[in-house]
Amino acid sequence: MNPWLLSIPLAYLLGSIPFGYLLVKIFRNEDIRATGSGNIGATNVARSGAKGLGIATLLLDAGKSFLAVKIAQHLAPGDWDLAVVVAVAAILGHVFPIWLGFRGGKGVASALGVMLALSPAAAACTFGVFLVVVLLTRYVSLASIIGSATFPLFGLYFIPHRSPIVIDGLLFIPLLVIIKHRENIRRLIAGTESRFGKKKAEA
Repeated sequence: MNPWLLSIPLAYLLGSIPFGYLLVKIFRNEDIRATGSGNIGATNVARSGAKGLGIATLLLDAGKSFLAVKIAQHLAPGDWDLAVVVAVAAILGHVFPIWLGFRGGKGVASALGVMLALSPAAAACTFGVFLVVVLLTRYVSLASIIGSATFPLFGLYFIPHRSPIVIDGLLFIPLLVIIKHRENIRRLIAGTESRFGKKKAEA
């Protein structure tokens, strides 16, 4: 079978697995969408009072996207165009999961997963930016926005293949993450955004 026809839908379906929703439902019998920001991502899960589940959500959300890209790289070694398209598909699956009526997370952990698969060096640099911003401001949302914005720079530096598909994909991923943080951006401007460590979560 054509690796494109197999890898892309598989990546979307893997990305669509709502680990945050499932973990909270299984272990706390609660709907994470009714807590805090209503987001199914790791930050909201952690701020709901389930820090362990939040860490598990982060790892699983990153892992599913990492796996999707690695499968594509295994099926078509050296095909950077496919790897990046699959990366986009996995993140779209997380943000618009078919299992939850296309209402998912903001794609930060999933983006980290695909970054690790595409370029560990670029992922490390991006995570470094994220970590510095969190430590300085305690705003996870701001760190996610700034970290995401730097990924194309690091990605284009470390990834050897720079076709139009690769460039567009590396630009689309942070753009989607930033768009999903538009409410956070409004609150940051208004000075009402929650800092990490408080229960109310929007990132």
